[in-house]
Amino acid sequence: MKISGVDIRPGNIIEYEGGIWRAVKIQHTQPGKGGAYMQVEMKNLIDGRKTNVRFRSAETVERVRLDTKDFQFLFKDGDMLTFMDKDNYEQISLPADLLGEAGDFLQDGMDVVMELYNEKPISVQLPDQVEATIVEADAVVKGQTASSSYKPAVLDNGVKVLVPPHITSGTKIVVDVYERTYVRRAD
Repeated sequence: MKISGVDIRPGNIIEYEGGIWRAVKIQHTQPGKGGAYMQVEMKNLIDGRKTNVRFRSAETVERVRLDTKDFQFLFKDGDMLTFMDKDNYEQISLPADLLGEAGDFLQDGMDVVMELYNEKPISVQLPDQVEATIVEADAVVKGQTASSSYKPAVLDNGVKVLVPPHITSGTKIVVDVYERTYVRRAD
């Protein structure tokens, strides 16, 4: 499906110069002289390269629709992650760097959504929020009564997050996977 260059939005997947790219950031610019254009920061979904491209309104790009499939994370073996197709129970191994920093939050048995292009997996989406346990939290400093005072804490997966002063070691919390921030206390 062709779309105008100025209609690109963050998260759109487009075909550009023979590659598959995800729009990361966009900025609509209207200079005093000349036509308006869309400045798009894109990341290549196959090899991870990043680029900035200017698209004018007259230019069109091919918007790509990816197939999505439900998978379950089984285990990590060195640099490879093994997932199981929830429909036919086939297993697939992918390099850990395909997930980026979100891979720190993978848990055994976690349900994920895999995006496929021509039957080839190009990205893995984790749930937006996961539960984790605090293993180490700094003590509260007396006199710190400002409502926005957060303290550093370490989760059971080794990720550091900032938490409110009342959170202690051993507490289960909900964390935003992609922002790496405290959301709330787990029930």
